[in-house]
Amino acid sequence: MAKVGNVINYEDCVIHVDNVSKSFGNLHVLRNVDLKLYNGENLVVLGRSGTGKSVLIKLISGLLKPDAGDITVLGQRVNDLTEKELMQLRLRIGFSFQNSALYDSMTVRENLEFPLVRNKRNLTRAEINREVEDVLDGVGLLQALNQMPSELSGGQKKRIGIARTLILRPDIMLYDEPTAGLDPITCLDINGLINEVQERYKTSSIIITHDLACAKMVGDRMVMLLDGKFERQGTFEEIFDTDDTRVKPFYDYNFIV
Repeated sequence: MAKVGNVINYEDCVIHVDNVSKSFGNLHVLRNVDLKLYNGENLVVLGRSGTGKSVLIKLISGLLKPDAGDITVLGQRVNDLTEKELMQLRLRIGFSFQNSALYDSMTVRENLEFPLVRNKRNLTRAEINREVEDVLDGVGLLQALNQMPSELSGGQKKRIGIARTLILRPDIMLYDEPTAGLDPITCLDINGLINEVQERYKTSSIIITHDLACAKMVGDRMVMLLDGKFERQGTFEEIFDTDDTRVKPFYDYNFIV
């Protein structure tokens, strides 16, 4: 089922990637790419593995620097920020990693408390408990509060990882292959959660994926990265209404047995 679409403010751009290039030696990963993420939007970035999708996230967050071009996030030109300013900006950006990045030696509660206490030192115990319980309820896992990561399924770990990201109330969410390694039913659950997060927490999100079922379910708009450039953008149907031989096999692999 394709996403019907959220109410998007197309005059309010929260991320602007402007004519950006990035190479690693002789490997040209991104070639003069342009991209905008609008307020309240779920934007899907499609592409094969190794095409530069994850590099894009690192550039947006300032973990990598572009060779050319500009990146503006929440009104700040990332290239110009000091390390301290970058750290402050990253508090407004939530990262959902492929492996959930939970600390195995901590309970779910402790995993969620860690970024909260580290970045908001003046909170009372009651406030911390309330924040932890709120985000756990938001991802449907309040009952896992005192469990260890080893006791959770892959899908539950993914949900807890998203909850830990949400606890700082980011303006922007960056999801890196959110359904990687999950079974089809759990993938549907995570896709639904991404939409719920957008609605409940009013986030603007970039979802990096090569899973077309995920793209179709969560994307308000999509772009496809081909040969280092965003060659196609629009709805799911508009992206794949083409005879481009670089695009059709991508669709066939996902949907044709």
